[in-house]
Amino acid sequence: MSQEPPVVTQTFVRFEQQHIMPIPENERTGTNWSLFAIWVGLNMMPLTVVTGAVASGAYGLPIGWSIVAILAGNVIGAFGSALHASQGPHLGIPQMLQARAQFGYLGASLFALIAFVMFMGFFASILIVAKDALAAVFPEFDGTVAILAFAAIGIVLCVFGYDLLRKTMVWLSIVIAIAVTVSMIMFWTKPEVTSQRAEAAFTFEGFFAMLAIGIVWQLAYAPYVSDYSRYLPKTTGPKTAFWSTYLGLVVSSVFVMTLGVLLGAANPENPLAALGDFLGPVGMIVLIVFAVSSALINGVELYSAVMNALTVMQSNFTTVITSATRVWTTIACGVLATLIAILGQGDFMTMFESFLTLLLYVLIPWSAINLADYFIVQKGHYAVADLFDPTGGRYGKWNAVGLASYGIGLLSQVPFMITPLFTGPLAAPLQGIDIAWLVGFAVTAAVYLLLVRRRAGRSALPAERETAAA
Repeated sequence: MSQEPPVVTQTFVRFEQQHIMPIPENERTGTNWSLFAIWVGLNMMPLTVVTGAVASGAYGLPIGWSIVAILAGNVIGAFGSALHASQGPHLGIPQMLQARAQFGYLGASLFALIAFVMFMGFFASILIVAKDALAAVFPEFDGTVAILAFAAIGIVLCVFGYDLLRKTMVWLSIVIAIAVTVSMIMFWTKPEVTSQRAEAAFTFEGFFAMLAIGIVWQLAYAPYVSDYSRYLPKTTGPKTAFWSTYLGLVVSSVFVMTLGVLLGAANPENPLAALGDFLGPVGMIVLIVFAVSSALINGVELYSAVMNALTVMQSNFTTVITSATRVWTTIACGVLATLIAILGQGDFMTMFESFLTLLLYVLIPWSAINLADYFIVQKGHYAVADLFDPTGGRYGKWNAVGLASYGIGLLSQVPFMITPLFTGPLAAPLQGIDIAWLVGFAVTAAVYLLLVRRRAGRSALPAERETAAA
């Protein structure tokens, strides 16, 4: 058999064929700039604007305190996501597939399923907000038709895969950054927007709620940051992956959410409409840019939903994942998320705030376990082949330590939780300040490290006895 390397043709984009498999070194075409551009571009969308508007609109915080809460939340949350991203160049596999090392071959599929639901929710949310941005310019345009059109664009991009998504995000990050910058400058010159509203006031509840939203906004990226950093050459190293991800996430999120703060102060009920109300034709152009770019950006959300869907399928049904499997899964997931968006066009902001809150509670324990295992227990040394072994290899099918730690971490948050359906008994004494995420992270990491140490101690006993007998 000939051992000559295959001929590689140069095309504008390469159709993805690796899906959830490890990325070979000769196919790792990512750079620190392309990774930075992905995260900058991903935040340059109206959903980020609407999220920032929650601070001044829904919580009624003054503009200054809104920006402080947003900055603090994003700086804290992005640190965790960037640490997850640093794993990508070393292992070369999707983020949630690596969870098999902490929870077992089958156990990890539970978390891949959680991440799948999250990404589907974001895909649907972005479709709704993109539709709202277009409706602010063309009120008579049918919202359902807009959602269908935007969804089709995202699905097509996702079908082609990483290479087209990467190149799209590089150019989008430049175009949208210009639009946001122009909007910001124009808004800061309008005293009717930047002057203190009579009803605006600092509250601890509002400040820490917005802080938590900033954290969860960033941690929501954690389950898929390695989906993209895995395309960096292994020699690039974890530091490049960390800083490219961290700076891309923080700079873009804070920048765009600050525009949202101004829009929320100008029009708490419909922040996006304030662009047209106060900026006239320029605002209308920015809204159109937001709407179209959201459709393109959404391919990234769907891509990660598909990676997790494929992980669940392979784990539970021993399915051989092929390019055709990825394409048909992409179409099916895109259609389902589009249907969710069409049915969820009503009271979007209330549903979205609740969605973000619940995300924080379920993501925090997983993040704590993954980071503790990677950086403290395993120190980055994993048997990648065993992660694809249906028997579980050295990691087993179910990892009791990881699953028990997650359950304990989740329960530790319950007394401090603040949700529309349930408020924990310790939330009131804390004046409604949500610290459940902080408790959950600390408890989960501590329990996991303790259980790992105890298990290691028990497994070492027979060897110690044999040595003593000899």
